[in-house]
Amino acid sequence: MTQNDHPRIVLITGAGIGIGRATAKTFAAMGDHVVVTDVLVKEGEGVVAEIKEAGGSAEFRELDVRSTEAANALVAEIEKAHGHIDVIIANAGIAHRAPIDALDDAKWDLTFDIDLKGIFRVVRAAAPKMRERKSGAIVALSSIMGVAYGWDEHVHYSAAKSGVVGLVRGLAVELAKDGIRVNGMAPGYIRTAQLLSEENSLGEKGAQEAAAFIPMGRIGAPEDIADVIAFLASDSARYMTGQTLVVDGGLQVGRY
Repeated sequence: MTQNDHPRIVLITGAGIGIGRATAKTFAAMGDHVVVTDVLVKEGEGVVAEIKEAGGSAEFRELDVRSTEAANALVAEIEKAHGHIDVIIANAGIAHRAPIDALDDAKWDLTFDIDLKGIFRVVRAAAPKMRERKSGAIVALSSIMGVAYGWDEHVHYSAAKSGVVGLVRGLAVELAKDGIRVNGMAPGYIRTAQLLSEENSLGEKGAQEAAAFIPMGRIGAPEDIADVIAFLASDSARYMTGQTLVVDGGLQVGRY
């Protein structure tokens, strides 16, 4: 990706750590102004500091995507301060292990509220101004667990991430006539704090074992995903909408 001639205003949710952090740094390196949002204030402010230290442009705004009021207010503030939002990367998400007999309504609802409805809240708030400008690019984070695999003790996560794929399709069709593209990203196993959590995911040992059956021989780095997200939001993907790209080192095609 080359540096943009005209800096875009890029809003990223869940940008304090992991894929969101890498994506924020990638867009900033291309010359965009990045609005880093997260519930993790210290981490989010740290990302902004890193971007500025590298000569980039960024600001931190605290955002809990479970709140419609907060999402509406933040989008309005960004539009007032910068005039518009060019790109939304809807990345905020959680994955908590819970076998079915322990998966109560509250745990189910929390996952859907963040991983699926959280995306919709931000897009709904930003869509009117994007439609007025006849321009915009949205990338929503799904997962290989939403497009190809089930995940034991994570059925709520798999279901929510599958919902993201449908959300992408529906939004893409509805917003296409107004010049807005909507695509999804489905990462495979990526080295993040979430993946390395023994309590809720593979853990370090599981990550090492996963590398053995991934055709490319390693689990991914957050930057591996960030670069493809940047492509989806760029003019290079100008005729692409409603798609969810799988980036998994060959995992999906190699399991037989």
